[in-house]
Amino acid sequence: MFRRFFSQGSTAPAVARFTALTTGLLTTGLVLAACGGTSGGETSTTVDTNGDPVVVRVITHDSFALTESLVADFEAENNIVLELIAAGDAGEIVNRAVLAAGNPDGDVLFGVDTTLLSRAIDADVFDPYVADAPLRPELVKAGLGVVTPVDDGDVCINLDDAWFADNDVAPPTTLADLTKPAYADLLVVQNPATSSPGLAFLMATVARFGDDWPTYWQDLRDNGVEVVNGWSEAYQGQFSAGGGSGDRPIVVSYATSPPAEIVYAADPKPTRPSTSVMLDGCYRQIEFAGVLRGTPVAEAAKIVVDWLVSEPVQEDFPLSMFVFPAREGVALPTVFTNFAKRVDAPLEIDPATIAAQRETWVEEWTQIVLR
Repeated sequence: MFRRFFSQGSTAPAVARFTALTTGLLTTGLVLAACGGTSGGETSTTVDTNGDPVVVRVITHDSFALTESLVADFEAENNIVLELIAAGDAGEIVNRAVLAAGNPDGDVLFGVDTTLLSRAIDADVFDPYVADAPLRPELVKAGLGVVTPVDDGDVCINLDDAWFADNDVAPPTTLADLTKPAYADLLVVQNPATSSPGLAFLMATVARFGDDWPTYWQDLRDNGVEVVNGWSEAYQGQFSAGGGSGDRPIVVSYATSPPAEIVYAADPKPTRPSTSVMLDGCYRQIEFAGVLRGTPVAEAAKIVVDWLVSEPVQEDFPLSMFVFPAREGVALPTVFTNFAKRVDAPLEIDPATIAAQRETWVEEWTQIVLR
């Protein structure tokens, strides 16, 4: 089997949300072979009419990553070649899928989340398929019987603790704090029209401030908020603790981001991360995988979805993508349990409300913040 990897529509790839740090995860190519069930233990004989392995194209956001040895083991046991197409942030991949609904340029979509799922369903992007696996029931319910939940986490404000200590500034503790003069020109967020965490953060402000959310965003604009297109540009480019030359110590990221600082730090590794999570105003985000309507290899695509929620893959996700697995009973690594936050009461909005109001909210946000 040959290996192929395509990256389309991305100017700043974010492997595992920490591209510069993840040498040895997702390299120049991926070929995945998929099994006939969720366990990953049976060898399939999936071939096309010429007797060759079936190629399954998976469109993903740029943050998709798996440990290479796991991929190699999986490939050796099975007979499906997977072409992974990294196509930007989650917002971008959903836009792409909607435009190609019924005539897709892929077979599986990975990375549509709760803020965007209703848009994809309304556009009839997917053939309904939910993997038969021991998945957390609340996540399965959120998939609306159309897609399979793969992981979840919380979009939260992340803080560069060292910056606040060095500048003798008390860090913010609430969403309301971010509009105060003490935090002028310190916050970077993602555009909700193009970014999944950006959209989740917008939803958090709607959930928290209700009809007053436009006033909140006007206050953030007046306080010097910076807006970029995606997570990579925000965290790795503008965030002062993101490994680049950024100078903003407040960023929209994930409650699971801090462990990466330890996992990928040079030896001797720190005992604690230098960033922290502001637990006020976090928004729960569930990611799904779905079979794209119109794929000519639907059965093979289902096998790939099954594999994504198999135990080996789910065990890999916490330290490859820094998310919580959707599968029940998966053991978490110590560094993850110690430093990845699980928010007790995240903000959420009913999917039907999101479906009815999302485009209106995004357009109003654009008028307030960007125009």
